[in-house]
Amino acid sequence: MGATTATALAPPDRGWRYHLRHQTPWSRTVLAAGILVNLFFFIGTIAVLSSYGWSRVCPEGATRIECAPSDPLAAGLKSAALGTVATIALIASIVVMVVGFASLRRMPTRSAKEAVITGAAIASQSIFLPALLLWFRGTDVDRFARNFLNLSIIGRKAGVAWDSVTSSVGSILALALIWAAVVGALVGAYAWWRKTGIRPVVIGAIGGLAGGTLWGLLDLSNVPSFIKGAQNTLILSAAGAALGFGLGLVLALFTMSSRRVVRAPARIYINFFRGTPLIWQLSFAGIGLVPALRLNLSMYAIAILVLGLNLAAYSAEVYRAGIQSLERGQIEAARSVGLTYFQSMRFVVVPQAIRRVIPPLLNEFVILIKDTSLVSILGLTVAQKELLGISRDIYSSSFDATAWLGAALGYLIITIPMIRVVTIVERKLRSGLTSVIG
Repeated sequence: MGATTATALAPPDRGWRYHLRHQTPWSRTVLAAGILVNLFFFIGTIAVLSSYGWSRVCPEGATRIECAPSDPLAAGLKSAALGTVATIALIASIVVMVVGFASLRRMPTRSAKEAVITGAAIASQSIFLPALLLWFRGTDVDRFARNFLNLSIIGRKAGVAWDSVTSSVGSILALALIWAAVVGALVGAYAWWRKTGIRPVVIGAIGGLAGGTLWGLLDLSNVPSFIKGAQNTLILSAAGAALGFGLGLVLALFTMSSRRVVRAPARIYINFFRGTPLIWQLSFAGIGLVPALRLNLSMYAIAILVLGLNLAAYSAEVYRAGIQSLERGQIEAARSVGLTYFQSMRFVVVPQAIRRVIPPLLNEFVILIKDTSLVSILGLTVAQKELLGISRDIYSSSFDATAWLGAALGYLIITIPMIRVVTIVERKLRSGLTSVIG
């Protein structure tokens, strides 16, 4: 009998071409209908509101009742055309959802079933917004628009004029190149150490160039403005995170010590900062402790210190959980080859644990960004205030609650990319620690 050789089997094709080939005309129709219903609602709503206008300029001396910048937007929200768009979108969404789920069992392939489910799910998601819009049209739209939809105030209080940008192109470009060189050099040193090639260096340099450009634009912002508030929010959160993550690792190592005299102070610290509200800690430090001790610290520095000390308590528990999730045999193996306890932690345990705790630490950083809104109780100067403090100042001077929406928009612009980073990191680490190290 002749020897037979096994041939390697190619992995099955599961790309979009594969799923496209296994569709039926009906599955394509349901999927396209679900997408078109959403597009119809959003494009139709924007078209109707744009035809009426998003804002207008009122004459000098006119009261908000006589003339409000949001009057065209309110008229568009109450218009019959927008009501027709919302009603058609709502009815079409219900029809597509019901028909899609009802025809699911008749689909011959799995790809066709997935397309039908996707189309029906997209249609079901588009039911909520038209229904909400129809309900909102029955409320006092004019009053809501006058108080919360003065979109012109967000543009006026953004803080950076186009003339300032054009006159400072040289300085912005120089700052961007400096950032690109510094980040590229740091990533290059890491790439040389890990032998990862040139690609991380290029990505780091491009990221540094974008970051330097953005920071140069932020430096041009006026006060008070939303952009200046966003800049201060980033400074407070980044400085607090640097302090909190570093101190948290030290506290985690102390809490796992076998000696109670080392472990007890760390536990007391963690329990105190986790057991008291952050707003109390800021108030006690800024209004009580620092003035009583006559410490030469600005309120801005106090805010960074308290945010960092508070984050250290929470990140210490994250580090501890990550370290204790490793097999104890790794510590025993490290000790068996002659490493001390701290050497085992430094060279064996902590590098692996940090990879595991990166996603929860990033979540803590997102929470810290939002917690910076509490520092407004310290009485910062106008140039030092974060997003919420800036919105309070704008509201106090204009009595227009749209400023609160501007602050919310600023927080979303900052936090949504961070949330996306957390999702990407979790997906990269989902396969396990062994694959990450390999």
